[in-house]
Amino acid sequence: MSAPDGSPVGAERSIGQLFASATTEMSALVHDEIALAKAQLKQDVKRGATSGGAFSLAGAVLLFSLPMLNFALAYAIRTWSDWNLAICFLLSFAANVLVAVVLALIGVVFAKKAKKSKGPQKVAASVKETAVVLQKAKPHPRPEVAQGRAPEAIEAVARSSS
Repeated sequence: MSAPDGSPVGAERSIGQLFASATTEMSALVHDEIALAKAQLKQDVKRGATSGGAFSLAGAVLLFSLPMLNFALAYAIRTWSDWNLAICFLLSFAANVLVAVVLALIGVVFAKKAKKSKGPQKVAASVKETAVVLQKAKPHPRPEVAQGRAPEAIEAVARSSS
């Protein structure tokens, strides 16, 4: 088993290695949060597009089918029954309105799903929580400089971590 930077677990690691490991993990976390936000936004856009398409389809059906369907349905009702032709036209219009209402309801359902989705807000809250935790984190106290160690060695470790 090894640490994320490839060193064996339990081995002494320098401050630079620890800092590099933490930086790598934080970078991966940020990239994962961004990827999650993109995926959730794509899903919300897809739901919104489906909703808009259903509303458009409902309008198109109502607009373009009314003349043809009204005449065809009215004369079909007249053929099957001996009702007045005006009543037959009203029934055919009601059937077209019913189809349009069903399509509009489908659009409303998808619009509510897209509106309820809190994907980007969840990701933003998660990023804020991570930032708060990192701001409150206190570094471990550093040990006193050993007598045998030169200050140049400490500077070299500090430079390697940045």
